[in-house]
Amino acid sequence: MSVNIVEVDDLCRQFGNTLALDHVNYSAREGLVYGLVGVNGAGKTTLIKHLLGLLRARSGSVRIFGLDPVHHPVEVLGHIGYLSEERDLPEWMSIEQLMRYTQAYYPKWDNDYADELLKTFNLDTSIQVKNLSKGMRAQVGLVAAVAHRPRLLILDEPSTGLDALVRADILDAIVRTVSDDGRTVVFSSHLLEEVERMSDHITMINAGSVVLDGELDRVKQRFQRSSVRFSDHQDPEPEIEGSLSLEGSGRSWDVIHETTVEQFSAAVAATGGELVQSRDATLLEIFIARVGRNTQIVEAPL
Repeated sequence: MSVNIVEVDDLCRQFGNTLALDHVNYSAREGLVYGLVGVNGAGKTTLIKHLLGLLRARSGSVRIFGLDPVHHPVEVLGHIGYLSEERDLPEWMSIEQLMRYTQAYYPKWDNDYADELLKTFNLDTSIQVKNLSKGMRAQVGLVAAVAHRPRLLILDEPSTGLDALVRADILDAIVRTVSDDGRTVVFSSHLLEEVERMSDHITMINAGSVVLDGELDRVKQRFQRSSVRFSDHQDPEPEIEGSLSLEGSGRSWDVIHETTVEQFSAAVAATGGELVQSRDATLLEIFIARVGRNTQIVEAPL
């Protein structure tokens, strides 16, 4: 039976007058991919910094593998792989030198696995970091993060600024990390299409608070997108019990709701409308319904 290797309890964090984390509870079990979504400034990176011990919990608690990462950095960080959005790598090193340098910190470094990933990404290990493209930096950073077979892999916006092929390579490597070894991944991204494709569990953060948390399949089953038609024009928009958001005009409307199709159909009928069709809502549609529209949350471009 899998156990929680991440435990965050009632965590609060304030910067000046800004409440970055507001009584956040969060956990992650072994062998699953955890998607963490929210607009820029929602609190995702602040939460990740607490998981890494880069910020001390001033209110609430953080435990990784049962330990406080601030008080036990060696025991905790030795089992964590981390890829940041900035991809801070030493510019003067070659890829080969960077691999040797990183290996020195991890007794369980797997040279064969590192070589396999470098070949998969078609990376020339003689190239210096300063001459790498943004995509190549992300690939090198991922190799350094996973080659020691960490129990927990934390990825903060790993796909930012990358083209579709590089993103696919990185995501495939993450999938193998989990499926081959039963590792845990915490995967923060604003690309909801990727999070939906990758994750077993989803946590949605807005203004420092967790607004939605659960297994992705169950979350999607809770929310429906239904098309509704009326015999008369609806102006203003119709008020249908159970609706979270509406789009449309006149006689035709698309509605996101958290009620069953049967319950929603009865609510539509009570307003003089007809339910045309329903399907499970996408993660993007759920996000917009729960948090609101924001251009910083997007579907992955082709």
